[in-house]
Amino acid sequence: MIKYCDLKEINRAYEPQLTDAVTRVIHSGWYIRGNEVDGFEKAFADYCGCKYCIGTGNGLDALTIILLAYREKGVMKHGDEVIVPANTYIASILSIIQAGLKPVLCEPDARTYTIDATRIESLITERTRAIMPVHLYGYAADMNEINTIAGKYYLKVIEDAAQAHGAMYCNKKVGNLGDAAAFSFYPGKNLGALGDGGAVTTNDHDLAEAVKAIGNYGSHKKYINIYKGVNSRLDELQAATLKVKLQNLDVDNLRRNEIAQQYLNGIKNTGIRLPITNDKERHVFHIFAIMSKEREALQEHLAQNGIETLIHYPVPPHRQEALREFSHLSFPITEEIHETELSLPCNPSMSDNEVQKVIEVINSFKQK
Repeated sequence: MIKYCDLKEINRAYEPQLTDAVTRVIHSGWYIRGNEVDGFEKAFADYCGCKYCIGTGNGLDALTIILLAYREKGVMKHGDEVIVPANTYIASILSIIQAGLKPVLCEPDARTYTIDATRIESLITERTRAIMPVHLYGYAADMNEINTIAGKYYLKVIEDAAQAHGAMYCNKKVGNLGDAAAFSFYPGKNLGALGDGGAVTTNDHDLAEAVKAIGNYGSHKKYINIYKGVNSRLDELQAATLKVKLQNLDVDNLRRNEIAQQYLNGIKNTGIRLPITNDKERHVFHIFAIMSKEREALQEHLAQNGIETLIHYPVPPHRQEALREFSHLSFPITEEIHETELSLPCNPSMSDNEVQKVIEVINSFKQK
């Protein structure tokens, strides 16, 4: 069986460093916001090319806390609007709602699957305060256009970079392309922890200080609370393991790109739409997403041949019961993506032989 994402094999490549890191933390006796977190935050800020990184409990919290910080700083208030792609994972939208703001859904570009910058301006109202581009599947959104629009209307740009660790855009890494960015370190990410974790990156000192406090019950000093905060902190164990894996992130991303290029060159099945790659550095292939109108039959064909695949994501946010207030809306491009997307295995633990088998099985699939 070719697994979609074999975390055991992926993490085996980092031994014995991972075990050493975990052992070091256990023996330290310090498990929350200590030297390991400080060291990782500095290393990840340097990696992204920005001034500040603040660890959080997960990626959803990272997004939410950014928005809460802007509310605390008076930049946004209850009911203000944030423009976000309609085809994102639900977490992007939940963060806006949890911060007391209103999501305004925007169709994606049908070629790149990231937010369609040409549609953003028509959605801006007097209540709009931010744009939240999502670097979906690992592909950096069209940030030059987004930042130009944001500058014109004095809007904040908050990157959802949960799937794009290390992706580049115009020689800058994601996480350093807007006013702030949120990352997830869920175990299956390109930079994955051994549990939940997240981070905020920014060049704004005041925002960074507010984010750090809000994630710590609204406090910089124990028992002195300046904000109505939450409890969302990256722990020492996760920080220590992330610091180990960060050293090899670019190498791992290069391997993902090598696998993706084999897929792009080898898959000849005309019934399948492959992702575009205008710039190799712009895509880190967290997900290698193909589109097929016969997705279920293709997925079954792959499974019968020992290949595990996933769907990202079977139900679009505006069709989820949890977001039924958006159910009256129609987003044809988003809906087509969610009805046809299939994710192929694409991770550093794969061998070239496994990649070639996936290609052969896909090419052997007979369209109806």
